[in-house]
Amino acid sequence: MDVHIDSKAVELYSSRAYVVGITGASGSVYGVRLIEVLLKFGITVHIVISNAGWRVIKEELGWNTTNREALLAEKFGSYAGTYRYHPVADIGASIASGSFRVDGMIIMPCSMGTLSSIAHGSSENLMTRAADVMMKESRTLVLVPRETPLHAIHLENMLTLARLGVRMIPAMPAFYFGPKRMDDLINFLVGKVLDSLNIDHRLFTRWGDTGGQQGEQNPHRTN
Repeated sequence: MDVHIDSKAVELYSSRAYVVGITGASGSVYGVRLIEVLLKFGITVHIVISNAGWRVIKEELGWNTTNREALLAEKFGSYAGTYRYHPVADIGASIASGSFRVDGMIIMPCSMGTLSSIAHGSSENLMTRAADVMMKESRTLVLVPRETPLHAIHLENMLTLARLGVRMIPAMPAFYFGPKRMDDLINFLVGKVLDSLNIDHRLFTRWGDTGGQQGEQNPHRTN
């Protein structure tokens, strides 16, 4: 990953903590890239991956998921930020309680099944419980749904959550900035999530912005 984060940005954001969930929707690379970028900012990341999410990671990324904790240590253990992995069945984990403080949660990608459970207040596992905590504590919850086509129930569930203040960022990359490789499209979507978290970055070139390069960032840039 060729995303440069300088020391000033790490100082600016290192006190933050987020939960990142990865479900069984296609697009696990989005969630992995988000974790990488947050950790490069020095941010603490609490990771929750559903059973279907692990299967998709294995199939889409080709990772050996037999020893999950060892795999995460290999992939994420060398960044400026720290991470903690929570098994999705561990309903007693710290992030299941509103008294445990984090700045927000992002589920990327978010399956329609998980989105439906959240919309209907179902806390059947740690993923949906943590999302429910974000809503009841009025903290930031960002969902990145990845499904197509969408039927009426999908859309109604999204509308229900949007009316509750949940931020919906569909996995719809743009092309106005002239992407030249798959990484550019991935970084665009991750950058839109960072925008929703008020984290300044240079993951993509903004409309009308001719300064800087993709993959760079300026922690003091005014949008």
